[in-house]
Amino acid sequence: MGYTKDLWFRPVKGPDGKAVKDDRGKTVKEKTARHGKGKRWLANWRDPDNAEKSQAFTTQAAADRHWRAMETDRERGDYFDPRAGKVVFGDLGKRWLASRVVDPATLARYESTYRLHIEPAFGRRQVKGIRPSQVQAWVGKLADVQAPGTVRIALFILRSILDLAAADGEVKVNAAKSAIIQPPKSPSREVQAWSDDQVHEIISGHPALFRALPLVGAACGMRRGELFGLALEDIDFEEEVIRVRRQIKRIGRNYVFALPKNDRERTAPLPSWAAQAIRVHKDDYEPLACSLPWERPDGKLRTHNLLFRWTDDRHIRANLFEKLVWKPALVRAGIIPAPTRDRWGCPKYEVGRDEGMHGLRHYYASVMLADGVSIKELADYLGHADAATTLKYYAHMLPSSHERARQAMDRRMFRPRAVAVGGV
Repeated sequence: MGYTKDLWFRPVKGPDGKAVKDDRGKTVKEKTARHGKGKRWLANWRDPDNAEKSQAFTTQAAADRHWRAMETDRERGDYFDPRAGKVVFGDLGKRWLASRVVDPATLARYESTYRLHIEPAFGRRQVKGIRPSQVQAWVGKLADVQAPGTVRIALFILRSILDLAAADGEVKVNAAKSAIIQPPKSPSREVQAWSDDQVHEIISGHPALFRALPLVGAACGMRRGELFGLALEDIDFEEEVIRVRRQIKRIGRNYVFALPKNDRERTAPLPSWAAQAIRVHKDDYEPLACSLPWERPDGKLRTHNLLFRWTDDRHIRANLFEKLVWKPALVRAGIIPAPTRDRWGCPKYEVGRDEGMHGLRHYYASVMLADGVSIKELADYLGHADAATTLKYYAHMLPSSHERARQAMDRRMFRPRAVAVGGV
């Protein structure tokens, strides 16, 4: 049972150790050493572990209400320690990062986002002092200087850290999950696919050593890292399929083999003309036996016979490929203008987000949908997590079905009917 203690006065005790009473039967009190200092009334109660807790108040009524509420919450199972939340956010952030079970590249992104955008704003604050309005103000400031995707990742990390605080009993409510917090939305835009002629020009604009790479990308819809990690043993010429089993990823300064995005292997149809192009390529350029660690820089080495190699007989590095091969090919194809030169004489290309190698996947999707491949099948070929992702990006490429719908209803609802004759 809880109680309230007076910190300014205490009962006077007689020789027998019992409280002394006056003539009216009231307990005689004397001043304590704390008299007149700080808050007078101390609420006392026991937590769910039966440990005694206390908190000082200015008035006795407030102290009485507090310990009664604490004991009621304990009985209901809603108990929350009012002293919690004093832990510093930065300490929780380190604990959260250390607890992540994700691939090294994702962890590196989390660590970078936390260090650049979250720790400077919240790292030295007590978690109990973080308010929804402060989180929304932080989101607004971050959105002024960062892309919507970066802001959403930063907010996800902040919410996850405060989830950890709530799970550990440091806060009762996650301030970052308030309904008032609105992350920025990415501007809606429709993906535009290159034409057949443009794709042919891009392929032709590649040097012979690399020409089969964009060809396979356009023919099978593979991602950039998957193309760089494509091996001879992944090609089934008899069944005419490509088994997409890995990608090459950069983690810091290191490169690794890893599963494709979403950690899913898949099988994609291989057109006959693309299979023939691969045969010619492997005859002209012997596959490269390349050994890289699996998934993480300290992972077990795996060796695969890569179809595409760099000029130094190593695997292709994305930054070099885009700078020295991909962008010049776009210039030759007339997709982007010729580069200018910076003050050091290096070429400076004007490339938007639609001119990356992902454009080959968009082209592949447009061709598949135009020829009647279903969204579900296309999602499998592209390696999307689900068909909803595919529909989000490519729904506008679906051929119009208005005319087919009209004809279907015309055939069923408005076809001529036989007229009864003779009063039957």
